Formats: sequence, C-alpha cells, structure tokens
Amino acid sequence: MATTKANSSFIKNSDKTVLPISVPERLLLGPGPSNSHPSVLKALSLQPVGHLDPFYINLMAEVQGLLRQVWKTNNRLTLPMSGTGSAAMEATLANILEPGDSVLVGIKGYFGNRLADMASRYQANVNKIEKKWGEAFTLEEIEEAIIKFKPSVLALVHAETSTGVCQPMQGIGDLCRKYDCLLILDTVTSLGSIPLYLDDWKVDLAYSCSQKGLSCPPGLGPFTMNERAEEKLNNRNSKVPNWYLDVSLLNKYWGSDRVYHHTAPVNMNFGIREALRLIVEEGIENSWNRHKRNALELWNGLEKLGLELYVEEKLRLPTLTTVKIPEGINGKDFTLHLLNEHGVEIGGGLGDLAGKVWRIGLMGYNSKTENVEKVLNLFETELPKFKS
Repeated sequence: MATTKANSSFIKNSDKTVLPISVPERLLLGPGPSNSHPSVLKALSLQPVGHLDPFYINLMAEVQGLLRQVWKTNNRLTLPMSGTGSAAMEATLANILEPGDSVLVGIKGYFGNRLADMASRYQANVNKIEKKWGEAFTLEEIEEAIIKFKPSVLALVHAETSTGVCQPMQGIGDLCRKYDCLLILDTVTSLGSIPLYLDDWKVDLAYSCSQKGLSCPPGLGPFTMNERAEEKLNNRNSKVPNWYLDVSLLNKYWGSDRVYHHTAPVNMNFGIREALRLIVEEGIENSWNRHKRNALELWNGLEKLGLELYVEEKLRLPTLTTVKIPEGINGKDFTLHLLNEHGVEIGGGLGDLAGKVWRIGLMGYNSKTENVEKVLNLFETELPKFKS
C-alpha cells in the first residue's frame, strides 16, 4: 500500500471553494471500526425510501430475523438501535433499570467501567466485582459476588475490547436464574465473529455494534431482550428515562403496529441487512472458525517475531489481540508511522493499558490471511527502526 498521508485542507486558499471530500485509503486493523465489505457500501449508497414505506417495513423484519440468527436467539424484541454501540449499551440499561435497583457490574477493562458509569446515571445502586485487566472472572467469583450483593441485574462484557479478553460464559446464566437476577451481556466485539449462544447461555439482554464483526460502518447498535427482561420493562414504576431509546415505544415501530417513533436511518439499515446477509450466507459457524484460524496465525507469527501477547491463549479474543510494547519502543510513534506511511491502523492501549500494549483487530471482512501477513510483515520490517 502506498503512503497515504491525510490532507486536512478541503478549502482552496485562492477562492475559498470547498473541495469534495477525499478520504485516504486505510486498512483498519485496530479495535474498530473495521473496513466495510464492498457490497455493504453499495447497499448504503442506494437511494433512501421512506421509513414507513412497505418495502422498508419488510426490510426491517428481515434485519430482525437475521440478527436473531447471528445472535442465536429467538427473542421477539430484537432490533438495531439508531446509534452506535454505546447507544445500544445505554438503551439496555435505561430500559431495565429504575432508581434504587441493585446492579452488579463485572469490571475487567475499560468497558466494564463504562457500564458502571452509565448504570449510576440511572440512579441504580451499583456494586462492582473487579479483575486485573487481562484476566476473566471464574464462575465461583461471580456466584460469591451475587450472594454478597444480591443484585437484580448482573452486567458483563463478553469481549473486552480494551484488553482482548473473552469472558467464559458457561454456567453464568444458570447462576442468574438461581439467584433471580437478569443477565446483561456486552457483545460489541464478539457478534458475528466469536461463538455466541444467547438463548443457550440464558442471557436476558445483549447489545452490540455495526462496525466490528459485522463490517458495516458505525451507526447502528443491535439490541435484544428476552421475555424475562420484557416482564421487568412492562412492570416499571416509572417511564423509561430516555425517550429516544425507550423500547416500549420502539416496540410499536419495530413490532406489528409499525407506529412512527423517530425517522429511521434507512440507509444504515440497508447496510446492516447486507452485512448480516453475508454472515448468514457464509454460515455463522464458518465465520467463527475463520476468525479463530486467522487469529491463531497472527498469534503464532507475533510470537515468532519475539513479541509477547498480553492475554493467555485460552482467554484471547480472535477479534482483538493485545501485544505488549517492547522495552524502549514508543508505541504511539510506531502506530502513527504505520498509519501515515503504510495506511494501516492498529490501536494503542486504553486506561490501565495505555502505553503498554498495541491492539490489533481482525474483525469481519478484515479477518483474512492477507491482512495477517500484512501486519506481520510490517512488524518485522518496521519495528526494528524504532528500537533505541
């Protein structure tokens, strides 16, 4: 790939003419977004239709059905929120929490902290169970915390984007049923790419995003809730404190009534419908296997180059790999060099891992052998230039 330095000036100095946008070519191998599939971009470029057009009403139902397939759920209330993954996260908490509700948040990275922050803004009584960044919770640790705090809601991050850790889910849903609490699961960096069985795992609410494993641009946040969660929503003592994300209202638009709520991002739904269609066409299990195969190739290649991975293999995300920055290397300078000179984006660390790791993403359309080879070649040829 040729050098692709960005030109930030869109205005000619001579006559103040605003130039058409010119976007530099990028290979997005960071924590997200990923590059969009060409056919998704084609779908996005179609002329919009009205958000109550019969064609669009039918497409909405198709999107819901495809999301259920990819999430392995039969939840009736499954829809893409108009907004990014953080909007879907907020919708999950806004609809299920009331002031004084006891919430237990599992924090093992940056996005667990975000869940706790959001929950506190809805005046929930937030308790936390924490692990060192790079580790996951055991079933025993979760049960001990549930017994101690007696929450009505347990919120966990399945795929922690800040650390590259995948939380094992076996048995957690059963614990939540045993102790009568709802289970919320963040699947932002796992949907479409890593095994997810919402119904089998007894997950009550989940959310995700459009721009990672689905390889659609940012702008939609898939959301789902089961009958247990619906019952809590329907029995609220107060209105959902967020009108835009109120599922009891959105249900009238995405359900059989088709009552207008807000102007839908029609073209984004064209795009996510195509993205989901591609996954179903490939086969969801085939997609999971492709991501794991390419991740193993990346892990082996990085270790052969003498680099140390941050997370033990049994907990690593196939979508997001954290690599320890070697002693004497300025990690930020290296990422900027890859971006400016080679058009390749990888990420730096967040929070506790800022300046300590790089984050390499292989998500959706970008999870392929040529991209693994590309990033390994760049680490082999370019990293030595930064050693002091």
